[in-house]
Amino acid sequence: ISSTTWRQVTPLKKYASVKDEDQFYHQGAVELLVFNFLLILTILTIWLFKNHRFRFLHETGGAMVYGLVMGLLIRYATKASDVESGTVYECEKLESGPSTLLINITNQVYEYQYKREISHHNINGHQGNAMLQKMTFDPSIFFNILLPPIIFHAGYSLKKRHFFRNLGSILTYAFLGTAISCIVIGLIMYGFVKAMVHIGQLKAWEFHFTDCLFFGSLMSATDPVTVLAIFHELHVDTDLYTLLFGESVLNDAVAIVLTYSISIYSPKENPNAFDAAAFFQSVGNFLGIFAGSFAMGSSYAVVTHLTKFTKLCEFPMLETGLFFLLSWSAFLSAEAAGLTGIVAVLFCGVTQAHYTYNNLSSDSRMRTKQLFEFMNFLAENVIFCYMGLALFTFQNHIFNPLFIFGAFVAVFIARACNIYPLSFLLNLGRKQKIPRNFQHMMMFSGLRGAIAFALAIRDTGSQPKQMMFTTALLIVFFTVWVFGGGTTPMLTWLQIRLSASNSDKNTTKAESAWLFRVWYAFDHRYLKPILTHAGPPLTTTLPEWCNPVARLLTSPSAYGDQLKNEDTGYIINNDELSENYESSAHAPVPTQDRTGCTQATGKEDICEGDLGLGTYKLQLEHT
Repeated sequence: ISSTTWRQVTPLKKYASVKDEDQFYHQGAVELLVFNFLLILTILTIWLFKNHRFRFLHETGGAMVYGLVMGLLIRYATKASDVESGTVYECEKLESGPSTLLINITNQVYEYQYKREISHHNINGHQGNAMLQKMTFDPSIFFNILLPPIIFHAGYSLKKRHFFRNLGSILTYAFLGTAISCIVIGLIMYGFVKAMVHIGQLKAWEFHFTDCLFFGSLMSATDPVTVLAIFHELHVDTDLYTLLFGESVLNDAVAIVLTYSISIYSPKENPNAFDAAAFFQSVGNFLGIFAGSFAMGSSYAVVTHLTKFTKLCEFPMLETGLFFLLSWSAFLSAEAAGLTGIVAVLFCGVTQAHYTYNNLSSDSRMRTKQLFEFMNFLAENVIFCYMGLALFTFQNHIFNPLFIFGAFVAVFIARACNIYPLSFLLNLGRKQKIPRNFQHMMMFSGLRGAIAFALAIRDTGSQPKQMMFTTALLIVFFTVWVFGGGTTPMLTWLQIRLSASNSDKNTTKAESAWLFRVWYAFDHRYLKPILTHAGPPLTTTLPEWCNPVARLLTSPSAYGDQLKNEDTGYIINNDELSENYESSAHAPVPTQDRTGCTQATGKEDICEGDLGLGTYKLQLEHT
């Protein structure tokens, strides 16, 4: 566009120069140094907390505190380098904000790209602070770099035995519970938005009902990482741990897809009115994206399983590299196909842990465990450090007390509407009931964390989205510090036992086996022999006319193998069901190691490390 499109501007005092570019790269190095320093402080703090058994502030809460302090220093100890930054110039002929703007200034054409809308009260000298701008992450960094390792680790470390024994309850909390939470938060927030419009704090056209549902979907993503860490350290009842962990893993995936489905919901006429066609289109998109992402992640896992036909295990470094790259490819392929990479990488991790892990060499098993656990640790702490920084470095916060108060009320009411009614319905069909103190603990453990923050910061282009981001950040602070720090006193107050009895585990096993024995029998007889070196030979499970194909697909080590301990925990037929359940009283009492932790008879130890794959035990001193 020509210079006449803009109001004539007096000569600018600064132009882009090589010196400015060098300063930009130096600021990038300073940014990395800041995060490096914050991670060092966090690691030292974790060591102190573990050494002194301090449980009133989790490592993630400490990382947020350090981020807050650093953000405060950066905001008020640095200043804008460009005196023209923060100055507003009027454009009389532009009616909307273009994505790319070309400006002709004294025959020099400059290109500017759209970033976000800025509220009038946020226009100040800090807008030109290059350090604050560098400290504001591109949201794609969260979704493409930081979140995939966290989600993959959650799937790869899944304790399959306990997860599948409670799968029905976990699916109910994750899918139906997340939908209930989203709707309840959306309805309550819509009431508060109407009140804000009535008193003049908002314009009627600024905030629609779909925006309230969008906020409800992103705030429905729970992340009880603080509570689960304390549960693991104290060896809290396995069923309670599994219910919370399983809900949080699947709940994150559901919340991400639900947020996207709501964002594309667009009624043709009134945005606040219900449009059946748009609603069913969004439901179809949700189901299609979730199913497609699941298929994409599982497909890449199956491709990784094919390494059983190679001798790649003789080269652990190559094997580990291929495993890592194929797992990352599941995320990138889903994103490239318009699906959700987080869902794909989650189910890729679950499938890899169930099948591919058995094909890896012992060196690769150890390396993949340590690699993904380390990546999860770094990514999680970087995100929580950045949360603290963002409170001061993000330049477009909108603090609305009424909206923030309404969000806190809505989040707590929605969590109660999720846990208590669904637990009542589930207990109607469960022999091993979910006790009332478990329900209270699950209600208390509904912390918000990395996923809610990442979904909120993904879109801060408009003032309503900026208000949502600010509110979500404050809710994350409150839940991590208050609820995370109060986990140990709450366990004591609710009198939740710190170890699961053997009879409880057998009862749960007998209760859930009837629902899954068909799947596990199919998995043991057909899928495991095809995808791993374990299981019975296919020549004994397939018809005789399939023998040529069966011999081709079956690993030589499968011939003569007996049923593994891990599979005996999964596969229970009708005869074994009553026999195992009746003989549970005569079973020998499992031994205890020096940590006081009951040892499982199979490969998988219920008190194993975070990755939960049973080969390497976590050594802890007696608590």
